[in-house]
Amino acid sequence: MLTPRDHSSLVVDRLCDQAGGQHNAVSCFYLDCATRKEQSTINVLGSLLKQIVGGMQGIPEEISRGFQLQKTTIGGRRPQVPDIVRMLQLVTSYQPTFMCLDGLDECGRVQRARLLDSLKQILERSPRTRIFATGRSHIQAEIEKRLAGHVTSVSVSPNRGDIAQYLRVKLGEDDMLDAMDESLEADILEQIPENMSEMCVGSTMPTISSCIIR
Repeated sequence: MLTPRDHSSLVVDRLCDQAGGQHNAVSCFYLDCATRKEQSTINVLGSLLKQIVGGMQGIPEEISRGFQLQKTTIGGRRPQVPDIVRMLQLVTSYQPTFMCLDGLDECGRVQRARLLDSLKQILERSPRTRIFATGRSHIQAEIEKRLAGHVTSVSVSPNRGDIAQYLRVKLGEDDMLDAMDESLEADILEQIPENMSEMCVGSTMPTISSCIIR
């Protein structure tokens, strides 16, 4: 079984493997409710911008000029959301760009709305940009509303076989060999998949993967 973060990591790894010889840019951001205060729209977009610019041969003059302009304001300040959106529109126009956002449902409602609105602005000006996002199903309607015409959604939920396969892999990686015997391993492979399957069915909230496209 792949967890949402495993699923997103596989996508990022695959994109990075393909990007090498194709001059594509790949950036990602992992959202976590435990650090929600650090995951403002400006921080998320700023991180994506930094990753994309960091992979370029040189910093575009317009980007450098934008940062220098902010330094001349009273006391100096970092670029704001509209500034970063414009910069992302610019740098994504140079090359095909993939942005991956994992755990979008863990972003606060207000911040998520601002983030989605900003992403829509980027997509409208950057026809070669693709955004892959994961999140629980309750945000699907919100994504489709704010990014109308740009979204293709795929629902992903674990089954008993997926969970058992995931457990076998993790048990095989256990370096405490003396702590496990065949009986305990059999109990783990029997009980956990059964309980997890019941929990997933009862929650009626399967993970969704939303591929935001042009």
